[in-house]
Amino acid sequence: MEIPDSENGGPRGPSAPDVAPDSEIVALLTDHQVAIRLYVHSLMPGDSSALDVVQQTNATLWQKRGDFELGTNFKAWAFSIARYEVLNYRKRQARDARLVFNEDLENVIAEELPNRSGDFDSRREALAACLAKLKDSDRNLIVHRYFKRAPLAEYAEQVGRSVGGLKVTLHRIRNALQKCIQQNLLTGEARP
Repeated sequence: MEIPDSENGGPRGPSAPDVAPDSEIVALLTDHQVAIRLYVHSLMPGDSSALDVVQQTNATLWQKRGDFELGTNFKAWAFSIARYEVLNYRKRQARDARLVFNEDLENVIAEELPNRSGDFDSRREALAACLAKLKDSDRNLIVHRYFKRAPLAEYAEQVGRSVGGLKVTLHRIRNALQKCIQQNLLTGEARP
């Protein structure tokens, strides 16, 4: 028995795909937000517009939510849209003289990164554990520099240190965090 399609008045066969309801799309978007952000940043290393591209990706995912079929790989679908948005951004910025990946390298990253999704979550958890182990002053410096994205000179004045001294400290902290994250991933224990 065929079910009438209310939009077209025509028949809709029993094999019509399950279209995800909005609440499921919201849950999937929320669950995959970190992975989408990291994926876009990996395709746009050092580009301050990466967050804008992430927002555009989210908007496009929402606009195309009716195209997503429940039971299929949401992350792969989201990453393909994110890659498309990165390419669109690059086309708009073609006159910009910044260094970008060549197309072959970009294709390798685009193909390999979705397969490493579990790595994002474990690295994020390891980073959180390692940040918690830092001295308060070191953690405050990291938060100010990378999470608030405020100028280092502002923080230097606030804590009474030189910008050069803070840069050396940041370098030391980043190295300690990198070692801690690697150790955490190997053993499950965070040690800065």
